[in-house]
Amino acid sequence: MNKRIKSVDNLDFSGKRALIRVDFNVPLDEHQNVSDATRISAAIPTIQKILKDGGSVILMSHLGRPKDGPTDKYSLRHVISELQKLSGTSVKFAPDCIGQEAQQLAAGLKPGEILLLENLRFYKEEEKGDEDFAKKLASLGDVYVNDAFGTAHRAHASTAVIAKFFDTKVSGYLLKSELENADKVMEEPQRPYTAIMGGAKISDKILIIERLLDKVDNLIIGGGMSYTFAKAQGGQIGDSLCEADKLDYVLELMNKAKSKGVNLILPVDTVTSKAFANDAEQGLAVSGEIPDGWMGLDIGPETRKQFAEVVKNSKTILWNGPMGVFEMSSFVHGTVAIAEAVAEATQNGAFSLIGGGDSAAAVNKFGFTDKVSYVSTGGGALLEHMEGKVLPGVAALEP
Repeated sequence: MNKRIKSVDNLDFSGKRALIRVDFNVPLDEHQNVSDATRISAAIPTIQKILKDGGSVILMSHLGRPKDGPTDKYSLRHVISELQKLSGTSVKFAPDCIGQEAQQLAAGLKPGEILLLENLRFYKEEEKGDEDFAKKLASLGDVYVNDAFGTAHRAHASTAVIAKFFDTKVSGYLLKSELENADKVMEEPQRPYTAIMGGAKISDKILIIERLLDKVDNLIIGGGMSYTFAKAQGGQIGDSLCEADKLDYVLELMNKAKSKGVNLILPVDTVTSKAFANDAEQGLAVSGEIPDGWMGLDIGPETRKQFAEVVKNSKTILWNGPMGVFEMSSFVHGTVAIAEAVAEATQNGAFSLIGGGDSAAAVNKFGFTDKVSYVSTGGGALLEHMEGKVLPGVAALEP
């Protein structure tokens, strides 16, 4: 983490109102109840440190992608009961994030109290990075804390612009640990270092793969993107996912890995299906030999064994992207096999970082969260940080 940035540990919050940007963009079920509270739990240590100091807390976040102003579906009031449960403190709610009522509620906060503001994205100005909107938000608190790693790569009003209106601005515990753990796998990894890349598209991961080629010993490719590799080498992939405009690039990448001495490991077999459905007819094919009318939806049993072997012998592991369509029970086995191997390696002393998004969801779903070293709360933010990009939400905390 940038040495110039202070964290909440550097501050006594006694008598101060801390305006905290959190990431409460959590999934809700059909009854508008929080179905995965990971991101709320992640903010609790920062909130509790401030309350313990004798400060008060004003929380601001977005939820979902509301298109046309206030919508009940995206109201942050849906997270109140979960937040109260996890923080052990009753939570006041401002039905707007700016305006007179928010001002009065913030001004009246007593030490030890929490106020949650309504969804920031009910205002278009939030995503536009509007300075006037940022100034109105800033007027609610005395100190600015950014603990929203998941949105740190966005130059929004509440993440990047707002900090200029504060003399005191610090990072929360979550933001700090996210950056430190990401740096651990990028700056000083123990060897052997294995990166596992999955997910649908190679185009989303080009920059991170390029950087990893200078750092890793092994690069495992699974998930939908692996079929582009199979096709590039002249294989048959049936109706599987393929980025036709990336075929030349993939061959280039394979040559690059070879010249840098990186062991690039691709699937040797694949679980196939007649349709993108859990109950469709299924089969098994050698990689690059998928018949027409079939599509690959998970890595096969032999691949699981080979990938797991490499992972278990690693000392540093970065995993970003599932091995198959893990949301369907028929195509879950590849992702579970990797999770098990990462957990075993971690138990034997490896450092493992699970990179946000679908990988984090899979690890949570299968109960491996406590068996790996760190699960990132930010998919896009983590990738951009690892690609070497400056995150606006982090840069804004510099003195």
